[in-house]
Amino acid sequence: MSLLFKQMTIVGVGLIGGSLGMVCKQQGLVGTVVGAGRRVENLKKAVELKAIDRYSTDLAEAASGSDLLVLATPVDTFESALKACAPKLAPNAVVTDVGSVKGPLVSRMEALVPAGVRVVGAHPIAGREKTGVDAASLELFRSALCILTPTANTDPDALTKVRRLWGFTGARVCDMDPLLHDRVLGAVSHLPHLAAFALVNAVASIQETQTPGLDLQIYSGGGYKDTTRIAASSPEMWRDICLWNRDNLVSQLELYEARLARLKALIKAGDGEGLAREFAQAKQARERIT
Repeated sequence: MSLLFKQMTIVGVGLIGGSLGMVCKQQGLVGTVVGAGRRVENLKKAVELKAIDRYSTDLAEAASGSDLLVLATPVDTFESALKACAPKLAPNAVVTDVGSVKGPLVSRMEALVPAGVRVVGAHPIAGREKTGVDAASLELFRSALCILTPTANTDPDALTKVRRLWGFTGARVCDMDPLLHDRVLGAVSHLPHLAAFALVNAVASIQETQTPGLDLQIYSGGGYKDTTRIAASSPEMWRDICLWNRDNLVSQLELYEARLARLKALIKAGDGEGLAREFAQAKQARERIT
């Protein structure tokens, strides 16, 4: 297989960045994989796991001469990372990311790169509640959806190369407008995370006020554990996602609150038929998910 890129720099060698590095090294998609980050022990572990070939804690040094830069840190760090890395990249390099927010972020990335450097937004929907390179896997992206978010400024050749890169990971690749991406993912990813965070904190409040001294979570079964699994995700990452996608999330939270209020009203009124209708509607919708 011919190389897609000579040298790839991954800023943030965690679950997603580490898994991508593993696949690229195993399949020979890039010549050299360079990791960049703050924690030396994590970067050393990434070398041991064959996620990267070498590393640097200096972003500019790590990016020097690379023709592919992958931003895999919390989205609020992209601007500072790009400012450090972009001037050191090879001519005509490609900059991409794995962030869960795209709309204004892709535009900002395009504005920050030097002339000739090409930006392609990407979002592999393959996250887990476990973070860090220890959780990385060659199989993480297999059959997962990866959304590319080209704009009017996106270079076609760069888009093709990034599409091929993700295709080789086993992901199902599609294109979507960046603003639509944030509306869609707000509903099916960001809102569920907020619901999980709120539910865990609500149970803590119930424990404090209604069952003091009793640890409610030790009595939880599959329902609570399945519903709240994603509440164990990175607080820093989800803080940034929520703030970057705040307009969509505020309107979607209002719709969610209205649904909760309807359930509360039906329970308060003792309306069993109304509750059954709500539950049946949700059951039918959920069963369509494959």
